[in-house]
Amino acid sequence: MTGESANIQHPLPERLGIVGSGTIARGLAALAARHGPVILCARSERSATGVRDYLDAGAVEVTCDRARLAEVTFVVEAIVEEHAAKTALFAELAQTLGPDAILATTTSSLSAAQLGAESGRPDRFAALHVFNPVTKMALVELAFPDAATAVTRARTRALCEALGKTAVEVSDTPGFVVNRLLFPYLFEAVRLVERTGMEASEVDTCMKLGAGHPMGPLALLDFVGLDVSKAIGDALYADNGEVASQPPGLIVEMVGEGKLGRKSGLGFYTYA
Repeated sequence: MTGESANIQHPLPERLGIVGSGTIARGLAALAARHGPVILCARSERSATGVRDYLDAGAVEVTCDRARLAEVTFVVEAIVEEHAAKTALFAELAQTLGPDAILATTTSSLSAAQLGAESGRPDRFAALHVFNPVTKMALVELAFPDAATAVTRARTRALCEALGKTAVEVSDTPGFVVNRLLFPYLFEAVRLVERTGMEASEVDTCMKLGAGHPMGPLALLDFVGLDVSKAIGDALYADNGEVASQPPGLIVEMVGEGKLGRKSGLGFYTYA
């Protein structure tokens, strides 16, 4: 154990595993490592190397061997926001996780009840929606399948508390609360650009200075990732049929061109 982890004030109540190597997985691992040892399973050795370079934390074991998750008591899936990818992973984890381990997903657009049923352990399943940047944002939206036990709910809340998060249990509906209210606003900013030809920076400046927002809507879409934003919008639109929730044509076009925002270096803005 490192000197930092030896002086932990709020140790994790679980032996935590994380599956994924993207922004959310890395952020969650970085935060959790402040409180105890963590195992992070990346998809490939290349991804694992990138995570190791990003974290530089002795309390995080980065591996590509999912068999290492056999020893964890709580695993958080933080992979791509695609139903098929998540269920395929759950099928693999079913062969690895211990009988009492809780499986959580970071989804914000897919049904916790459906994913829980397909995981084979709906009584030990949770949606644990953290926000980027994970190390700074205080909120966690929690949603549970009806079958989730009181013990599952209590353990999930205890983990959030140990991580210094404020957990709010929300209805199991696509987008939960934050994204269901946020994305129609973000998409309307894109439609405004489409209609008027305004620059992204002009729209963002208006909302930052006029509404007191810390980040403009178009910069925020870049930060979230335009592909992730499209996936969330698709799920919202499929659920409520409201045009405001449907991803604008410009986002669809940009995603098709590989312009995904910060992570690709190009979105509504250009990043070095």
